[in-house]
Amino acid sequence: MKISFMSEDQKFSKALNKLITLVWVLLISVVGLTFLNLSRPPLMEDHDIDQTTKTNSATDKELTPVNTENIWQAPDTSSIPNNEEGKLIRYGRELIVHTSVYLGPKGKVRQISNGMNCQNCHLEAGTKPFANNFGAVRTEYPKLRKRSGIYETFEYRVNGCFQRSMNGQKLEEDSREMKAIVSYLKWVGKGVSKEESPYGFGMPELPFLDRPASPVNGKKVYMTYCQTCHGTDGEGYMNPNGLEYIYPPLYGKNSYNQGAGIYRLTQFAEYVKNNMPYGVNFSNPVLSDEEAWDVAAYVNSMPRPAMDLSDDWANIADKPYDHPFGPYADGFTEEQHKYGPFATIINTKIQ
Repeated sequence: MKISFMSEDQKFSKALNKLITLVWVLLISVVGLTFLNLSRPPLMEDHDIDQTTKTNSATDKELTPVNTENIWQAPDTSSIPNNEEGKLIRYGRELIVHTSVYLGPKGKVRQISNGMNCQNCHLEAGTKPFANNFGAVRTEYPKLRKRSGIYETFEYRVNGCFQRSMNGQKLEEDSREMKAIVSYLKWVGKGVSKEESPYGFGMPELPFLDRPASPVNGKKVYMTYCQTCHGTDGEGYMNPNGLEYIYPPLYGKNSYNQGAGIYRLTQFAEYVKNNMPYGVNFSNPVLSDEEAWDVAAYVNSMPRPAMDLSDDWANIADKPYDHPFGPYADGFTEEQHKYGPFATIINTKIQ
């Protein structure tokens, strides 16, 4: 019988190979486990699913309720028909995404707005869940709105955005551009009935703070999370083509005016909580509730264009709790109506 003996070099080489194999196995296992952990959907018990009422206070780093099941999805653009109606819908979508290219200060068609695009507030052409999407517009309008006191048509509502959020002028109701925008809005909401309110419409509500929202604290939040895109002075970032903003101005002469819905603190805070910094969505918020309230207070405390609001809210008792301009039917100040705390205002109305 022949017995072979390994040299010391052979023994060392064999041991080294075993060690390398073991390291690779461990490395692959760690990577695999990490991937599975990151890709798992949020557990139903991680967060409350249905938040129908606001609580009296917001805790630090409290997360937005998460439920990605049965989330509303906008129709796919591939389903837009290849006919004249489809051309109008596609043009409407183009106007939502690149409003300023066609209707801004250097617009190809008209010059009636401030350089912002509809998509700056209505993300992903108005199709993103919990991001001011257009899913409910088709079934909600015409609609009686207390702010104007009239039944608002699709066209009236669109012009409200041009005059307020884009600090501009009305778009002619019989223009091809208005017809295209309305056609697109209706298309986004196709398949949604009046009886439905799909998950993904509106905005998840934030618990109220038990203090006024703080512009001072909000400036720190802004400088941490917002200035990279929107600028140190809120001026936004203009596309090199000079026709539209890549990131919109949040304050200053080219931003939304004081009549815009997002000038109400609640609307701003809920929007940024669920959508900002850019790329965030409702299921993975970055800002705490307090940070969202405070950065909203900071941005809306900064200078911006004014608007004549004398025709708004003919019945002052109908004004929302966070409408920042008096007179009011209650005894609270403009300061509290703008920054809170809001729970006491609401509780007074309920009594």
